[in-house]
Order: sequence, then structure tokens, then C-alpha cells
Amino acid sequence: MTESKSTDLYRDTVFLPSTSFPMRGGLPKKEPEILAHWKKIGLDAAIQKKSDERLAAGHKVFTLHDGPPYANGHLHIGHALNKIIKDVINRSHRMNGEVVRYIPGWDCHGLPIEWRIEEQYRKAGKNKDDVPVLQFRAECRNYAKEWLTTQSSEFQRLGVQGEWENRYATMDFSSEATIVEEIGRFLLNGSLYRGLRPVMWSPVEKTALAEAEIEYHDHTSVTIFVAFPIAKDLTSNHVLEGASAVIWTTTPWTIPANRAIAYNNDINYQVIIVNAASEESHVTVNAKFLIAQDLADSFCQQVGITDHAILHTFSGHELKGSVAKHPYHGKGFDYDVPLLAGEFVTTEAGTGLVHCAPAHGEDDFYLCRDHQIGVDELVQDDGVYADTVPLFAGIHVFKAAEPVCDQLIESSQKARANGEAFTGLVARSSIVHSYPHSWRSRAPVIYRATPQWFIAMDDDRKIRQNALSALEDVTFVPAQIRNRLTSMVASRPDWCISRQRAWGVPIAVFVNKETREVLRDADVMQRIVEAFKVEGADAWYTSPASRFLGDGYNADDFNQVFDIVDVWFESGSTHAFVLGQDKLNFPADLYLEGSDQHRGWFQSSLLECVGTRGVAPYKAIVSNGFVMDEQGRKMSKSLGNVVAPQEVNDTMGADILRLWVMNSDTNDDLRIGKEILKQQGDLYRRLRNTLRWLLGGLDGFTDAEKLPYSELPELEKWVLHRLTEVNQVIQQAIKTHEWVGVYPMLHNFCNVDLSAFYFDIRKDALYCDGQSNLRRRAARTVLDILHRCLCAWLAPVLCFTAEEAWAARFGEEQSIHLEDFPTLPAQWHDKELAARWVQVRAIRRIITTEIENARREGVIKSSLQAAIELSFSDKEAALFGQYDWAELVIVSQVDINVVPGSASLYTEEEEQLGEPHAPPVITIASGQKCARCWKVLDEVGESADHPELCLRCVDVVS
Repeated sequence: MTESKSTDLYRDTVFLPSTSFPMRGGLPKKEPEILAHWKKIGLDAAIQKKSDERLAAGHKVFTLHDGPPYANGHLHIGHALNKIIKDVINRSHRMNGEVVRYIPGWDCHGLPIEWRIEEQYRKAGKNKDDVPVLQFRAECRNYAKEWLTTQSSEFQRLGVQGEWENRYATMDFSSEATIVEEIGRFLLNGSLYRGLRPVMWSPVEKTALAEAEIEYHDHTSVTIFVAFPIAKDLTSNHVLEGASAVIWTTTPWTIPANRAIAYNNDINYQVIIVNAASEESHVTVNAKFLIAQDLADSFCQQVGITDHAILHTFSGHELKGSVAKHPYHGKGFDYDVPLLAGEFVTTEAGTGLVHCAPAHGEDDFYLCRDHQIGVDELVQDDGVYADTVPLFAGIHVFKAAEPVCDQLIESSQKARANGEAFTGLVARSSIVHSYPHSWRSRAPVIYRATPQWFIAMDDDRKIRQNALSALEDVTFVPAQIRNRLTSMVASRPDWCISRQRAWGVPIAVFVNKETREVLRDADVMQRIVEAFKVEGADAWYTSPASRFLGDGYNADDFNQVFDIVDVWFESGSTHAFVLGQDKLNFPADLYLEGSDQHRGWFQSSLLECVGTRGVAPYKAIVSNGFVMDEQGRKMSKSLGNVVAPQEVNDTMGADILRLWVMNSDTNDDLRIGKEILKQQGDLYRRLRNTLRWLLGGLDGFTDAEKLPYSELPELEKWVLHRLTEVNQVIQQAIKTHEWVGVYPMLHNFCNVDLSAFYFDIRKDALYCDGQSNLRRRAARTVLDILHRCLCAWLAPVLCFTAEEAWAARFGEEQSIHLEDFPTLPAQWHDKELAARWVQVRAIRRIITTEIENARREGVIKSSLQAAIELSFSDKEAALFGQYDWAELVIVSQVDINVVPGSASLYTEEEEQLGEPHAPPVITIASGQKCARCWKVLDEVGESADHPELCLRCVDVVS
């Protein structure tokens, strides 16, 4: 009989793996089938039922409150990243025995959606202002509803589990009622006030913007040095006589709004006289300029002064009380321009003197306010100078540089002709710098003082102070992000919550026409809330004011406010209509959003909740980074580097995307692209093959085969110990919310500890030992445990694959997502055994390296052809001599040779007495190859009935 025929004869006696779990995942097709199956079996309802049972049994409740995305387009990769992390965390807590309810939500109001509807109007040649407000709001509502439905479906396709039928939306009537009720809380406690202050303003969108709605891009600005002639010199010895204070600005359009010049008491200043200037310079000889001493040389260089003399040097304190004239005096700007001390003035650039336009700068505004200087509202909401502005009426501020400079030059010429101090344009240039833009229109914004509604940060309610105190008890992941949020809260101005738009929840308050005081009446506010509950915020537009004011007030005495509330206030209020319900904690255990939300949702939620309830709405904050392409570039359609989650779902599967998320350092910015996703596909296949190997090895397994821990070989006990170590890492992640590195660790366990080591060793026992053999039963006992553990631990991430691997063994009626993480006996954790096996594996690596060398040199073709002479010292023999090294290194024969007195080659000894013994020696094994197990043994042929088999295989086939 030839060898091939002998092998064929015994093929059916080998216990080869068998499983319905395919090698190829086919995820793009399989995942929708699993989603449909979950719907068919009512998995969400079953999860809910289990939560109810756990709540009744007193289990811990875990609540992750969902930050609402905007309902205005298909999901992008950032959405997928964030929701997948949330889903992994929620699933992990649920499978860890906790009560978990996840209520997904949407932000449906405000400029993003309103802007899309306006775009549709513009394309159709319609003007938004000509459309009735209720019709416009209805169109916004329908638009948001459509995208909410689309995004919900796309999130579910990603495998995100939640109460999708019970989602929240800020445009729900109940939500709108709660939002206006929250506004009322600030109204009634006195924190809400109407005031005039510069805010970020979009001339394109004609509304105030929050800091979170701003992004910075490079922008080319005209820069000018402008001379303000001194009109009143109160310095000692009148050192400013005939001089001009010079400012530098990157916003020439603000010159018409100038009301003061700021200096710093701690800066030294000089008055210089011009002796010579370049031909190109606007500067004239004998002109006297007031500038900071430290900036004199750079100033002269920039404005073309080639020679100058210093007339006076003095401290900034000397400037107190001095007054300049506006460079446009005589042209409708005939008012004093006082010199005022301001700590914000520095010598980093410019002249050490700062032009103050209180309508267009925060520092300017507060300095002028402190000196009772009024604020002139010169710029309209579209960015155009008002008709009342001399010289510049009707000009857009972004087109004002030329006319502003022309008028300054004209002022210079007039002053020169009249023999007056230098006035107007000293020099002009340009600069490319980072400038704020609206993140929706991508257009530059301005600071503009307009009457707005604010929430005070530092009044009697002490919201800022209380918010900072509340953050001391909040856990931050990663820890270093704490400083980011606290510094933002510490330095932020009062919260501007009003927007000049139409789609949203109105700031539903009344203002007395005569006193201009806001009406603070709890009964009025309650009537508004009750109306909103039934009719939504549209009630504010459809009802007469008397409906809300009641009989106690005359509606004719009040103005009804129609500004809408900032969407960040709305999303910051979501805790009020989501948390604290049945099985939902307040404060939430966790808020988890992108790193940009420190200036957005994290902060608005904190300020809103502290202002109304005195506590933070969250116990912990987790922040994830942004997604970049493979080269670290921001994704954009123009670069063609956008990775859409829908495309990944359709080509590779959602589980690949989920694996990418959890294999990444989500605390930092992440990268994604075809090559990175291909790498994730490779990692996925290894994990899938691990599951497939387990399922194949467990074919026909029953509980009757199981062995107790005490009867397991040491190798199996080592595997169980490793499971306890993996479990500890997962439990720590659940406790701390720090998941970075957890699933790479689990992949390494599967690939290195299992596939490359344990499976490799036990393959022979599983395939060739008899069914009742204790070694085989022990291996299958551990495979059973491994399958249960890995399916459970992978389920939060590979939610589809884990379900498939569970169903392949237990049937489709069972779901891994109704299982808990396994509870591992403390007995399995054996540090002493683990330390011993670290050494065993180290010796094994040395031996397998020699085997590979022998294979490359042609000594053997496969490891089972090898015989090994393995030398040990006395100590090594005592430690490692009892192991079946032929089994461990997968060869046919191992002879152990103890070399008395030799130095150890594999362990560290305190005293090395002799020479080290020889390394492993590889030779060709003697005997014949067993036709069933392929080991080369001298005993092959001893059985007359089965002369082609070794004695073990004879026993099995007999």
C-alpha cells in the first residue's frame, strides 16, 4: 500500500474540524441579513425586557447621554466614529450586568438647517424674507424630519443599538416646551438679561454666532498705521505737544467706529521726530509720533522713516487724561478720542497703542464702558455701514479698506496744508493671518455690538465659579483634556444665547416698552410652557401676546421677543428632557463627543445645568479626536479623500469600520483610507479565523466532555490564566472608559497566544486523540470557554460577526447580545504558573528557531520529521523536564539530556559553575511516518492489524 493510499484509508478516522461558520465573512451582504433577523426576533424588545428584570433585581444603572448630531445630511466618518465608540461602551456595560438604556437624539433647529432651506430658495429665485415665517418653519421641520429618518437608518446599519423608536429631537413639541422652560429658569432667577456687547457676527447669515460655530482660515487683511493728533496734553512738561498717537490695525473698516486709544501703564513710551523718510513713505519730515519705546525701531522700518530723533521717553502713567482727535475730525467725527489705560495692551506688535472701537472688539467694549463711553452701532446686520455714518454710508465693511485709506490720506493732506500735527495714514500694508469664519457659509465674520440676550456668568448665581467647582468632581478621558474645558469656562464672556433667525425655539419673553425691563413672571412663563407642549414653539407665532400675559397685564405695554435661542443652549438643555427618566441616571454617567465639543456641547451642557440645577449633568467626559486621511490631511471633496461610512459598509462591512475605530487611538486624531481599511480587513480575518478554528474544534461538543479545572493539563490552565488577564483589561476599560489599546490586546491574544501557540500545539490532540482521551477533552473544554469568552468580548465591537459565530454553535434563536460577559473563577488566575510558562515559551522559541534553520538548510522538510536532542542543566531539568517537549515544539521525538554541573542556557542562575550545555540539536527522526498523525516513530509497524499507524492511532481506530 502506498503512502497516499494509507493516508486516504485513515482520513475518515481523523477528527477534522467542521463548522458552518465560513472563512469569508461576506459582511456587506451578511450584515443586513442579521439586522433583519434581529428585527424579526425582536432583539431590542428582548434587551429592554432584560433591563427591566435587572432593574427590578437592583442592578446598577449606566447612562451614556447622546450628544445630538444635526439632522442635515448623510452621516460622515466622524459621526460613525463617535456613535461606534458609544455603542461599544453601552454594549460592554450591558454585557457586564448593568441596566443600560440608550436614547439617541438629534439637534433639529438653528442655522445649519435654516441655511439649507435658504439655499433652496436662492436656487429657486425666492427671497426668504418674503415667505411667511410659519411656512418657512414648516419647511425647516420637514427637512429635519427627513434627514433624522435617514441618519437613524444609517446609524442602525452601523450596528448601533438603541431605542430608535424612542429617540429624542429638539424639535419635538415636548422638547421645545422643556427648552423654553429652561430659558424661563434663567429668566426667573435673574441670570437672563438683554445687553449691548460685541459678539461674533456673520454678515452673510445676518446673525450672531457662538464660538463653536466659528472656524479659522488664512485671510489676507489690509493693515494700516494711523495717526491721531493729540488735542489735550496732560503729561508733565507737555511732551505730547504737536505729536500724534499712532495705532496699528488689521481691520481698517473699524476706524470710523473709533472712540478711544488704549495704552499700558507699565510700558515705556517715546515721542520721536522724523528727520528723514523714504520717497515711498506717507510720513513727512518733522512729524512727531507717540509710540512704545520697544517698538520704535520696527515702527520706523515699517513706515519708511530712515532717520529719527527721540524727543522724550516716559512711563505710560504719564498719558493719563490726554486726549486725541479722530483723524476724520471736521468730517462728521468731531469728538474726543481719550487715551485710556488698558492691561490688554502689549508690545508684541504694532505701536504699543491700541485703537478702540467699542462696537467691534471685546477689550475695546469693556474699556470704553468702564469710562462711560457710548457704543455707536454703525454697521448693520448685513455688514453695511448705516445711512447715518458720514463718508461711508452704504459701503460693506469688507470693501471699506480703500475708502477708509482714501479719507485718511485726505486728512493727512489737509493737516499738512494747515500746518497741523500729522494726521491720518502713516503706512499701509497687508498680512496673511488666521481669521474667524462661519463654519457654515465659510465667509469671514466680524465683531459687532448689537442688543442680544445673555446669561450672566458672574452675577449672584455665580455660574462660572460653580461650573468650575462642579468640574472638580468630573472624570476626564484622556485626563489632560480637563485643562481645556476649565480654561474655556474660566475665560469665557457672558453667554450670548440669542440668534436673529426664524427656525428654532424663541426666547419667549416680554419686554416692557416704557421701562425696557424684561418681564419676570412665573405664571406667564408657565402658560408659555403649557402652550408649547401642545402646539410646539409655533404657538409663539400664532397666538396673541394676551394668551400668555393673561389678565394681569396689558399686551399693548409689552414687546414680544422673537429672537430664537442659540442651538447650543438647546442641546445643552437635553439633559432636562432625557435624563432622570425611567432607568436613566441624572447626572449621566458619561458624555462622549469629539474634542471640538469642549467649546460646544460639553460646555453649554455644563453651564445650562449648573445655572438651573447647580450641578454638572455628567460624571465623566470622554473626548475623541478628528478623522484625517492616510496622509494626515483634513478630508474634503476637493482633495477627493473623503471616506464615507456608507461606502465602507457596502464594500467591506460595518464590522471592519467598527474594528478600525477600536483599534485606533481615539483620544487623538485618527487616520483612515483604503490601505488602513485593508489592514483592518487583515486583522478582522485573523479574528474571524480564530472563531472559525474554535467552532471547528468544538464540532459535536457536549457538556459531558467537560473536565473540571483540577483535571486540566498545565497548558490548558495557562490558557485560562491568560483569559483572566484579558478579562481584567476589559473590566478596567469598562470602569474607566479608557478603551484605547484594549482590542489590539485582544487581537494579539488571539493571534499570538492562541493561533500561533495553543492551537498549534493542540491541533494534533484534537485531530488524532481518541474522543474519550483526557487531553482531547481538556482541550475541547478550554475551546468551549474560549468560544464563549471571545464571542462575548468581541460582541461590543464585531457585533455582527460575534452574533454569527454564536448562532453557528447555538442556533439563530439565540443572540450573543442577550448574554453577559463570562464570570471567570478566581482560581484560574495563577501568577506562578504564568511565570513558569513565560520561560517555557522562551525555550520553545529557541527550539523552533533551530527547527526553522534545519528546514532552510534541507536537514528536514517539516517539523514532524525532526528529532531533537534537548540538553538541560540540573536546574532546568527540575523546572522543565516534566513537559512533553515533542508536543510543545511539534516534532516526533525529543530526547532530554541532563548535563550535570553545566551552566543554564535557559534560566538565570545566581552562580554559574560550569560551561553552558549545548543548544538543541536537530536530526532526522528514526522510524516510520504514521499514516494517520504523520509523526515519525519507531513504533510504527508494531501493530499487525494497522502496520502503517503508531500505537496511539491504532488505539483510536480500533
